[in-house]
Amino acid sequence: MSFQDFGLCEALVRAVQEQGYTHCTPIQARAIPAVLGGRDLLAAAQTGTGKTAAFALPLLERLQSAVPEPRGARAPRALVLVPTRELAAQVDESIRALGRHLPQRTALVFGGVSPRPQIEALARGVDIVIATPGRLLDHVRERAVDLSRIEVLVLDEADRMLDMGFIRDIRRILAVLPRERQNLLFSATFSEEIRRLAGSILHDPQTIEVAPRNAPAERVAHSLYHVEGAQKRALLSHLLRSGGWEQTLVFTRTKHGANRLAEQLGQDGLSCAAIHGNKSQGARTRALADFKANRIAVLVATDIAARGLDIVELPHVVNYELPHVPEDYVHRIGRTGRAGCEGQAVSLVSHDERDRLRAIERVLGRAIEVLPVPQVTAAPRAEQTPVQAPVQATEPRRTRSFAPPARGGGRHRRGGEATSAPRWRRA
Repeated sequence: MSFQDFGLCEALVRAVQEQGYTHCTPIQARAIPAVLGGRDLLAAAQTGTGKTAAFALPLLERLQSAVPEPRGARAPRALVLVPTRELAAQVDESIRALGRHLPQRTALVFGGVSPRPQIEALARGVDIVIATPGRLLDHVRERAVDLSRIEVLVLDEADRMLDMGFIRDIRRILAVLPRERQNLLFSATFSEEIRRLAGSILHDPQTIEVAPRNAPAERVAHSLYHVEGAQKRALLSHLLRSGGWEQTLVFTRTKHGANRLAEQLGQDGLSCAAIHGNKSQGARTRALADFKANRIAVLVATDIAARGLDIVELPHVVNYELPHVPEDYVHRIGRTGRAGCEGQAVSLVSHDERDRLRAIERVLGRAIEVLPVPQVTAAPRAEQTPVQAPVQATEPRRTRSFAPPARGGGRHRRGGEATSAPRWRRA
């Protein structure tokens, strides 16, 4: 099915063609007509199947049908809530690309950076706000944004938002939205929590599920090595060097573990960086940009990168440590094997992770191939290796443009933001 068959305006069809897309994916084929018809939607699809375009195209079609108000008078008409800064930036980029020939304006709102540019953008007037819940609530409290005219609400990666503890923030945001609106809830899974949330905000929704619950990407080859924790770093370094893996995303369970592993791989002569929730937004953005541009070969990350990162033709994902939640394995390896490309998912499994492995295999519905551990060769010293100097896994010194951490009364949230008070009040 082609995008012209949906009756989209010429500007949207032209933008889609300029992006190189000719035929829609299954989730797009089913979601776009439902959204254009004004239905509330509860949609689940395998990661990497085009969920963003499935709501962005009909959203832009709906907004362009009305004459935009003068720039300074525009209040947002659509709100897209996402769990992480990286996903917010990616959704914003996609909407801007698809709406490049339309007059609609977007604003990107998330924490970890100075709020002033966001406040200024909102004051100039926008049509679509893409936001993480914590920072958006800060702007609502400071009356920097008016959400009383929202016509369409999109909850993207809703299951991840619930995992990160955003449910209270989401309900506070819902309380300031108009009651009459279209609601679209997109999720990788349909957990019982998601169904309860959907029941509280969706009205007579159309339900779409185009892949089995927690299904892994079909084009990913899974394999594992049984290796004890003390030997994992040496094996990973050997695989990266001997296999010529030019672009590899490596997952650890903790922020400290990500920093330590990135530093150790750098000492082995590999160009690498780390991203996690304690990194400043500037450091995270630079690391991702360098990785996507192949300026670094290895990106070490916590599960903050397990959702929403769209890296073109990423060939390898490594589980340096297995996740606590087996479903997170599916999201991790979903960063590879996207858009019809082949991918490899390699796991390093120690003896104390065998129970986690069995839980993951139950989710997959099959056993993962076990490979023999190769004879590991010693890594060359970094200063003797004529390759690109490793990107240090440290952050640049913070400047005054970044808001200071909240003190007293602030809530700690894994991967999220403290929202008890706007962080810029004492800036």
